Amino acid sequence: MDSNLKSLEEKVNRLLCLYQDARTENIELRTQLSQSSAENEELTEKIQVAASRLETLLTNIPETKK
Repeated sequence: MDSNLKSLEEKVNRLLCLYQDARTENIELRTQLSQSSAENEELTEKIQVAASRLETLLTNIPETKK
């Protein structure tokens, strides 16, 4: 009986360690996701600005007649 209790205690301790590891990893992944989302928004804005500039340049190029 005592060995069963000891085995159960070890399993519970391992489970708690795995839970803590998963929780820590989850927090880290949420932080990375937040940073990546912010970077993605910034890059999307830069692309939109560049596309707008290109559009302006294209409309200002005189058409050549053949």
